[in-house]
Amino acid sequence: MATNVILPALGIAQDTGKIVAWLKAEGERVTQGEPIVTIETDKAAVDLEAEATGILARVSARVGDEVPVAQVIAVILADDEVETEAPLAEAIPALVTSPVTLDSVQAAPDLGPSSYPAATRVADVPARNGRRAASPKARRIAAERGVDIAALHGSGPGGVVLAADVLAAVASPPERSLLHREGGAAPAIQVADHAPAVAAGGEGGGSQGQALTTVWRLMAERTTQSWTSVPHFFLLREVNATRLMTWRERAEEQVSAGRNALTYTDLLVKIVAEALRRHPRLNASWSAGAGGTIKANEEINVGIAVATEQGLVVPVIHRTDELSLRGISRQRTDLVARAQAGQLRLHELQGGTFTISNLGMYGIDAFTAIINAPQAAILAVGRIADRVVPVDGKPAVRPILALSLSCDHRVVDGARGAQFLATVAALIEDPSELTG
Repeated sequence: MATNVILPALGIAQDTGKIVAWLKAEGERVTQGEPIVTIETDKAAVDLEAEATGILARVSARVGDEVPVAQVIAVILADDEVETEAPLAEAIPALVTSPVTLDSVQAAPDLGPSSYPAATRVADVPARNGRRAASPKARRIAAERGVDIAALHGSGPGGVVLAADVLAAVASPPERSLLHREGGAAPAIQVADHAPAVAAGGEGGGSQGQALTTVWRLMAERTTQSWTSVPHFFLLREVNATRLMTWRERAEEQVSAGRNALTYTDLLVKIVAEALRRHPRLNASWSAGAGGTIKANEEINVGIAVATEQGLVVPVIHRTDELSLRGISRQRTDLVARAQAGQLRLHELQGGTFTISNLGMYGIDAFTAIINAPQAAILAVGRIADRVVPVDGKPAVRPILALSLSCDHRVVDGARGAQFLATVAALIEDPSELTG
C-alpha cells in the first residue's frame, strides 16, 4: 500500500512549510527513517524522514514552494505496487476536516485561503454540531479577543474561518512605538505592529514591497499577536555592574581556556536561571481556554533571542539551572553559531520558559521587549556604561547596566515581577553565589 508523504505541523502556530531541498529524487528507493526532504518552518530547517520503505513517487511540491501543513507532497510506493492516482486524491478532503496525527503536532492546521490548488479545493465545509467551521488557531484568537466566530466570513477552503479572518475583524490597535531587532548572541524581540517588508537577504528598498522569508513573516505575526493580545507591563532597573565585570574577567580565564569568549549573556543566563528557581511564577506560562490558566513549568529552559538573515529565532538552553557556567557558555556558543547558519534542530527551539534579549553589544542603553508568548516574561538587557551616581553622598563614576522586565499581567503581578528583578539585580551586584 502506498504511503503518503505529508507535510507535518511542527509548531502550534505553523500554517505552512517551505520546501528547501529534496534529498531523494523521484523514482529513487528510500528506506524507512531516512531523510527525504528538508522543510523550513518558522523555527528552523528540518529533515522529514520516510515513514516507509519503497520508491519515492509523485513528488508534487518543488523546491521553494510554500506548502500548507497536512498536504501530501509525495507518496512512497511499495516494491510490488503499481502507481495509481488514488493515494493523493483520497488524502485531499482530510486536509480541512482533520489534522495530521503526529506526536509533534500541537494543533490542527490553520490553512491559508489560497493554500490548495484549484482542482483540489473542498467545495464546502459545513458547520459541525451547529458551530461555524473554523481552525483551532482562529477559535483561540477569537476567544482571546471576544470575536464571534459565527459572524465572520471565512476565507479558507469552503468558507472555513482562519486566524487571518479573526485578526481582520478586530479593530486595528493604536500604533506601538516598541521596536526591537537584535543580532549576535541575544536578540529576543522582535518587531512593532507593522513589520517592514524585507527581502530574504536584506532590507526593503524603495516603495515596492518585497517578499518576506517564512521565518520573518511568522516572526511578524507572532510578535504582533503577542503585543496586541498579551497585557504587558514593564519594570525598569539600573544595576551596578562592577562585580559582574570582575566576575567575567576571572571566569573567562577558567571557562574559555583560549577558545570561545565568555560573554555577559552567559553570565546573565546563569543569573536568570537562579532567579527563576527562587521565583517560579516567572517561569510559568499562560494557557488560553476555559477562562485561562497559569501553567507551572517544571523545567527552567532559558531562550536566547538571535537575529539571523532569515529572521529572529530563539534557541533554548534546556535545564539551564542544572548547568555550570562552562556548560552554558558551550551551549550558547554552539546554538548561536548554528542559528545563524540555519542548522538548528527542532527540539532546540522548543520548550523555552523564559527569554533573554541583549542589545548591549549594539550600544543600546535600554529598551523594552515584547513577550515571547506563552512565556510569562522576558528580560531586556542594555549596555554597560559609565554613569555618575551617588556613593556615600558623593558623586562617583560606576559602570551601570540597564535592565527591563516585560511581564504578562495575567501571570505575574507588579510585586512578583519586582521581587524577581530585585533578585536578578542582587546577583549581578554580588554574583559570589554563582561563581562555582
